[in-house]
Amino acid sequence: MYEIISGGVTAAQGFSAGATRCGIKESSQKNDTAVIYSEVPCTAAAVYTKNRVQAAPIQVTRKHLTNQRAQAVIVNSGNANACASDGLENANREAAACAKLLNLPENDIIVCSTGVIGQRLNIECIEANLHMLTLSPDGSDAAATAIMTTDTTEKSVAVCFTVDGKTCHLGGICKGSGMIHPNMGTMLCFLTTDCAIDGDLLQQLLCKAVQKSFNRVSVDGDTSTNDTCCILANGLAANETITDTASAAAFYEALEAVCITLARKIAADGEGASRLMTCTVHGAHDEDTAEGLAKAVCKSSLVKAAMFGADANWGRILCAMGYSGETFDPETVDVAFSSCAGSVAVCKAGRALDFDETLAKEILSKNEVTIEIHLHDGAFSVTAWGCDLTYDYVKINGDYRT
Repeated sequence: MYEIISGGVTAAQGFSAGATRCGIKESSQKNDTAVIYSEVPCTAAAVYTKNRVQAAPIQVTRKHLTNQRAQAVIVNSGNANACASDGLENANREAAACAKLLNLPENDIIVCSTGVIGQRLNIECIEANLHMLTLSPDGSDAAATAIMTTDTTEKSVAVCFTVDGKTCHLGGICKGSGMIHPNMGTMLCFLTTDCAIDGDLLQQLLCKAVQKSFNRVSVDGDTSTNDTCCILANGLAANETITDTASAAAFYEALEAVCITLARKIAADGEGASRLMTCTVHGAHDEDTAEGLAKAVCKSSLVKAAMFGADANWGRILCAMGYSGETFDPETVDVAFSSCAGSVAVCKAGRALDFDETLAKEILSKNEVTIEIHLHDGAFSVTAWGCDLTYDYVKINGDYRT
């Protein structure tokens, strides 16, 4: 069991964070560079984008985490440092600037960037101004805000749980609004915990949690060059080090809960979105089938447009399921819509039901809408998340560079 608490990425013992404006984008006055720091070295793990084009910070971070060790994260917004001729050099310089600030070895620094692809990172402004950054155990919100790009709100969560009789904490922050699609998206997620856990096991559990959370979110079908989800575990809770999955149940429950909460926040804040769309597929013969169907519905532009119009056009849902590549029987599919306004069944055994269109529109007009799909073919269920597709999405991405 876990309990939701405050504190975000600094909820765990020994962690602090801060942010400052280095001036990466001269037109922006917001803080654009954040640092997360542990007072002691940490066991570390990370998951990255599956895009074949990978930004320089990912290359540096992969190298630094080969020993499963890190003590700090530096992340800048406003520039992705991707597809730039001196990107690798500048990513290393960014790590070196953070290492100098904190008096740490460079290979103990995780480096992340987010923003425009294909433009040179102004590393000189980071080197010149990073010293203005002040770390604080209350600095989670400042860091969460600094890493935002087209996000409209900061995204953070934290929980506490018990392992080996010791109270442990796990929290995180993330950013993500557009270029969000399974296999991660333009998202960065930073997780911290004071729980002691083996490095190989930490990597295994992080991959599992990401698959059940961030990899089940789709905003627009684009997968970015910079996506990174990393976790630092400093062991200051003084629990006996978790070394096997049998003893990791409480830790994993907390980790998955944090990741799902952050994934939902990303979906709800999709670029231009007016509502969060949740799709749950019930009664599948295996988990992969349920996941594939739920994600196909969430990424369908036609379904997303229908959600924007509060139109109970359930045929688009079956259409998306049909081209998902998953095996199911269309003649057994039931579909219903629900929200805080109620629930309405619209399809039974693959055929239309008579339903109250006025009620359906009221249900689909709420801030969070759920699509319930029943296959009647097994015992597996999976939930995926997305958002509606609005006019504002095009407006935001039509002039993103400016």
